[in-house]
Amino acid sequence: MASQTPAIVMDNGTGFSKLGFAGNDAPSFVFPTAIATRGGVSGGGGGSGSGRPAIANKPSYLTGGSGSGGALAAKRGTEDLDFSIGDEALAASAGPGYGIHYPVRHGQVENWDHMERFWSNSIFKYLRVEPEDHYFLLTEPPLNPPENRENTAEIMFESFNCAGLYIAVQAVLALAASWTSAKVADRSLTGIVVDSGDGVTHVIPVAEGYVIGSSIKSIPIAGRDITYFVQSLLRDRGEADSSLKTAERVKEEYCYVCPDMVKEFARFDREPDRFLKHTVTAPNGRSVTVDVGYERFLAPEIFFNPEIYSSDFLTPLPTVVDGVIQQSPIDVRRGLYKNIVLSGGSTLYKDFGRRLQRDIRHLVDARLRASEARSGGAKSGGLDVQVVTHKRQRHGPWFGGSLLGQTPEFRSYCHTKAEYDEIGPSIVRRFALLGGPGST
Repeated sequence: MASQTPAIVMDNGTGFSKLGFAGNDAPSFVFPTAIATRGGVSGGGGGSGSGRPAIANKPSYLTGGSGSGGALAAKRGTEDLDFSIGDEALAASAGPGYGIHYPVRHGQVENWDHMERFWSNSIFKYLRVEPEDHYFLLTEPPLNPPENRENTAEIMFESFNCAGLYIAVQAVLALAASWTSAKVADRSLTGIVVDSGDGVTHVIPVAEGYVIGSSIKSIPIAGRDITYFVQSLLRDRGEADSSLKTAERVKEEYCYVCPDMVKEFARFDREPDRFLKHTVTAPNGRSVTVDVGYERFLAPEIFFNPEIYSSDFLTPLPTVVDGVIQQSPIDVRRGLYKNIVLSGGSTLYKDFGRRLQRDIRHLVDARLRASEARSGGAKSGGLDVQVVTHKRQRHGPWFGGSLLGQTPEFRSYCHTKAEYDEIGPSIVRRFALLGGPGST
């Protein structure tokens, strides 16, 4: 049965989870990675806190081959079935008796008990599938500890009895998603991924499908920081509504990246009619008129001039990307400059890619000129700097997983239930790379 059914692709991010079937253009469900449980206390009968629940206490969701929760209720008590995930969880937590939890932080699972229940609802309530009939492709952040991968395999095989499992690094999937761009001539898995989501921005170099772990850089500026920055600007101006929800709407609908911040300020001052009032629907449903001003271009500017937002982190994104490539092995640098791929919701601003490409090119050209001067005027061949934007950027890792999950060879790379039963959770420490040789 599993050989005919499509693979299931699940990308659980810090902010949002994306669920769907391989071969589709977009995920079937996108909702916050949040779970609401009764009583608001962390964990459940299988081990509270962020520790991994013991296998003896773990539920078998499959009673008589069906996806019912009967066994779960018997093992843990019925109160453990009383939870919801995603938008339903946010709605439930607004009322009495429920606490909200976010099982993923900075891309990594922190509370396995909550994550297990989150996956349970994802599979049975949203996707409505029998896990033993499907192969699963899950994603992991770069430098994810192997213990986390083992915990994931344990839950997927022991609790859900899934037919097969492949855990892919998000950056490699984001590179695969960029193949849909007209700029990408060859289907290369060499490139640098600038992945900026809700909680963190990663700059990840990948050579032939393998992450160069020693060169990865993480930037503490992402979508949430831009929202807070917009909110502070609205508050400083004394707008009628400066709630986080309104700031988010302004960020998503009006923000763009400008080529030069000083010139843009001057342009806005010359054309004050650009400060038109805009009507935004407040969270309580009423319409509020809010002025959308300098924050249109000032908010995304914190990627390129972080000092306007924070005194703790001062390195512009183009400098970080250039530095990561310079720290990578010399024989892959040319390929990395040629394939800088954007991924995640916070890279979707208008002209974000163009500005990043221009600034990196300036850094590269300045270095080449200095090198030519030192070598007595010997001309270098130049470097091609290309930032790849594409239509699937928002859900890049999910779409990359969808592409790879429908290839004929995908199943041969997966770990099967039979292999797991024979070897145990450590099987996922050895993983074969899609489209490449096996790795340890």
